[in-house]
Formats: sequence, C-alpha cells, structure tokens
Amino acid sequence: MSEETNDLTHLARPGDESSLADLFQQHRVQLRSMVAFRMDANLRSRVDPSDVIQESFLDLAKRFDDFKSKQEMSPLVWMRLVTMERLMAVHRRHVDTQMRDARRDVSIDRDMGFGATSVSLAAALMDRLSSASGKLIRSEQKAKLHELLEQMDPDDREIIALRIFEGVTNGEAAEILKLTKQTTSKRFVRAIERLRSKMQDIPGLTQWFSKS
Repeated sequence: MSEETNDLTHLARPGDESSLADLFQQHRVQLRSMVAFRMDANLRSRVDPSDVIQESFLDLAKRFDDFKSKQEMSPLVWMRLVTMERLMAVHRRHVDTQMRDARRDVSIDRDMGFGATSVSLAAALMDRLSSASGKLIRSEQKAKLHELLEQMDPDDREIIALRIFEGVTNGEAAEILKLTKQTTSKRFVRAIERLRSKMQDIPGLTQWFSKS
C-alpha cells in the first residue's frame, strides 16, 4: 500500500467528504489530462473534459466509503478507474443521442477506452510533431502510425500511453496493468525501443524518440 493511501487512512473519517475533495484536487489536473487523451475526437467538440471530471467526482463521492473500507488500490488508480467509467458512460450517452437523431451520422468510436488506445496515441504523437507537413501528408502519416500501433502488444501500447501521456508512475502503471513493477519498467523501455524502430519507416516521423 502506498504512502499516499496510508495518509488517506488517517484523513478519511466516516462522513468526512473534505478528505476526498483534497485528494481529488491533488490529482485533478492529471485526471483531466487522462480524459482529454482518452476522449474520442468527435466527442471533444461536444463535451469539455472538465465536465467529465466534475461528474466523476460525484461518482467518487458515492463510492468513497467503500473505497476507504477496502483500499484495494492506490487513490490515483481508484480515481482513474472511476473517472474512466464515467468517460465511457458519457461516450455511450452521446452515441445513444446520435442514434436517436436520424439526421446525423453515428461517428463516435464505439470501442472507446482501452480498446482505442492506438487511436489516442496516434493523435497525441502527431500533435507533438514539429513538422510543417501538409494536411494530406499528416493524414497519411497518422494512418500509418495508427496501423503500426495496432500491431503492437496491447500492454506495450498502454504502458506508453500511461507513462508518457497520462504521466503515471511506474508503480501506478504496474498496478493498472496488474504487472510487477520490474516487468512494467522493462516493458516500457522495450516498447519505446520498438516504437522508435518502427517509426523510422514512416516518412517524417524519424525525429520521434530519437536518441541523443
């Protein structure tokens, strides 16, 4: 159990909601970054990640007593799990709304969440490029990058997403993926090396993860 969780044991007394608010505030920015990273591009035009975070806080409040009594995971991992569930609920709600409106196409990715990590990664990696490539070239690069990511081991994709784009620690990533810390660390290094090697084959992406 992490030091943070032990601190929570002393702070969180029955009926004490301020401890949850304090804990949530500590990780609010990181949770919002996770939502923004995982959110489908079509959903972003309709929903602000901050609204999802606000809804997730209400979910956390309802489940806080149960978390305190069990403490089966570290606080951040627990909040991330509940927030991810809220994000997927928001996603389903908007898909259902589109399906009821025959005048609009249902274009939001139904496999949002862990199943769409390659989509999120491809978009995030392309956003970080400094290249001034034209729109068509960037679209082709993104398609090839997405195909490359789809061929990777799911855990390798998740480790890259968690460590680089969500900013979780190696220990937190290990907890999320249910791996040992040593295995997670080794897989992260190996995944980065494999991605770096494969990206050399995509024109314009050779600068990514380049060795110093």
